[in-house]
Amino acid sequence: MQITTQSFGTTADDIAAAAGILRAGGLVGFATETVYGLGGDARNDRAVARIFEAKGRPHFNPLIVHLPDWQSAQAYAVFSDQAKAIAAEFWPGPLTLVLPLVEGSGLSPLVTAGLDSVAIRVPAHPVACALLRAFGGPLAAPSANPSGRVSPTRAAHVMAGLSGRIEAVLDAGACAVGVESTILGLVDGPVLLRPGGLAAEALEAALGTPLTTGGNAHKPSAPGQLASHYAPEAAVRLNVTTPAKDELWVGFGPQCAGAQMSLSPSGDLVEAAANLFHILREADSRAGGSIAFAPVPEVGLGRAINDRLRRAAAPRP
Repeated sequence: MQITTQSFGTTADDIAAAAGILRAGGLVGFATETVYGLGGDARNDRAVARIFEAKGRPHFNPLIVHLPDWQSAQAYAVFSDQAKAIAAEFWPGPLTLVLPLVEGSGLSPLVTAGLDSVAIRVPAHPVACALLRAFGGPLAAPSANPSGRVSPTRAAHVMAGLSGRIEAVLDAGACAVGVESTILGLVDGPVLLRPGGLAAEALEAALGTPLTTGGNAHKPSAPGQLASHYAPEAAVRLNVTTPAKDELWVGFGPQCAGAQMSLSPSGDLVEAAANLFHILREADSRAGGSIAFAPVPEVGLGRAINDRLRRAAAPRP
């Protein structure tokens, strides 16, 4: 079904209009501090089914439920003392917690892909917070892009991928963090399910223990675990210090002065994370052959950047 996708700003009237669309079962793209999300009422089976349809997302891949605060999240997830402590320290912010699902929560079973756990996030972006409060309920909101493709960090990216499939987009400018939330599983002990916008080292310091990594590409327990994801049309090659003649080289740091593009000329991981998806899109539009990325350190936000790049470079299904 082809529909006209409206572009809204971020005034109170715009947010109220977007909340009305959501209450009617429609879909709205909106900014968070990480990437733009595609929001739908997490209690409405049809709205959630439309998220999967609009994105072309496999139904076995669960969605993140967004809420305005951790107190409201307790209606949908069971918080242990450890989970409460982590939520108190890092929410609102770029962290998703996978927790036991509250029995009779009212969430559509499509949201959790039939699992007995649920992924919950409390975003920090003021527009996301205002929309959640105006809507007054839980929003299922994966990244607002066709499944498996590069995540959107600007409203124009959402329109390029989903115009005609969703009702509206709230344009709040570029996302500050630029990579999706870190996902921490707290169902059977702490496990890092996806590196993201909150450095794993910060979680390890709060937990007082190193984190093991988990996740299953064939039966995901949280978003972002599929082997091939965040993929541009062009092929991607990683850890390249000497690019081939037909490759577009994306550098990182001052040692890559000859690169056509750079995640961060100074080697700043925060800048690189914020630029990553936009540069992937720009490089894809300019590449004559493949896109070659210079090495990025595997520390802090570099873990999230490298995770996204490895999935972008993985063989396509």
